This record gives sequence, C-alpha cells and structure tokens, in this order.
Amino acid sequence: MGLLDGLLGQVTENVDIKNLAAKVGISPEIAESAIQALAHAHVAPTDTVTTAAESTGLPADTIQQIIGHIGGEGSLAQFASLFHAGAGAEGGIAGALGGLFGGKE
Repeated sequence: MGLLDGLLGQVTENVDIKNLAAKVGISPEIAESAIQALAHAHVAPTDTVTTAAESTGLPADTIQQIIGHIGGEGSLAQFASLFHAGAGAEGGIAGALGGLFGGKE
C-alpha cells in the first residue's frame, strides 16, 4: 500500500488507503484494487466508473465515493498519469504493481 499511498499523497492531502477504505466501508485491499482499477480505467476509451466497477465487482456508487475521496476527476487524472508514468516494458508503478493485481505473470 505504501506505493499507492505515496502517489495519492502527491495528488491529494490527507488521503491514504486505510482511511479511504474505512470511509467507504471496504477493506484496504479492496480499496487498493479499486484505485488501481481506476487508474487503468481512466486511460481506457470506456467510462471510467463503469470500467472500474466491472473489473473490481464493486458497485458504481462505491467507485464514485472513492473518486470523491481522492479529490474528484482532476485528482484521478493526476493519479492515473503518475501511476502510468514510465510504465514501459518493466518500468513505472504500473509495472511494479502489475504482478500484484494480475497484470503480469
């Protein structure tokens, strides 16, 4: 969670995975998965909320709450940009975390 907490800290104040999870009523692990799904969904050509909800199994209103707690669409865009920065073949946060969430073998 430290990597995602660090990225969240760069785009919004006073938000960390554990606090966000408690506010939304989900486990920190599910919150982490949802935030990663949002980062991926934000750059997809589909609706961000719908795509993240489908990939996590969380209701769309829970995904909307998470977006609100990280600072809205603007903060989500910054977070997604940071998350994917340098995510070439093996680099970046997305590459580093990919294996944790099924993105890499």
